[in-house]
Amino acid sequence: MKYIVAFCLLLGLVSPTWAVEYAYTVRPAELKAKPYSDAQTLTSLPPRSRVEILERHAGWTHVKSTSFSGWVKMLNLQLAPNGQGKRGDNGLSALFNVASTGRSNSTVTTGIRGLSEEQLKNTKPDPQALQAARRYAVSRQDAQRFAAEGKLHAQHVGYLEGGQ
Repeated sequence: MKYIVAFCLLLGLVSPTWAVEYAYTVRPAELKAKPYSDAQTLTSLPPRSRVEILERHAGWTHVKSTSFSGWVKMLNLQLAPNGQGKRGDNGLSALFNVASTGRSNSTVTTGIRGLSEEQLKNTKPDPQALQAARRYAVSRQDAQRFAAEGKLHAQHVGYLEGGQ
């Protein structure tokens, strides 16, 4: 009997359905039918949309909104605070994934390449790109609210002289 109880407890730790994890979109996000950039777009989720996380695959997250289910780029999401049903990861789910599939979860990194001196010298105004960039701007009040939710604090950084 004690083996059955121990097995049920272990199964409860490994099972991904024991708790629900939520996130919010941090910017407008396309909800895709499959986890690929060129997949069919089902809808666009506005910023601050609450979604339930169903699973993760590389840089994509399978989510369910109030009306749709689909894939969103991981960088478009912010996990909800722990008090809102965040599923803890104690490592057992990763171990179970390796045991059942023979694979570990993918790790995603993002690289950003800077501009060369030559590219900076040859820049030209691009009003359309500027207009597109303005869509990402937020008000000071929204930025302060976002910082407060993330428990961020302002920090003054002095101007750096010369290139390093």
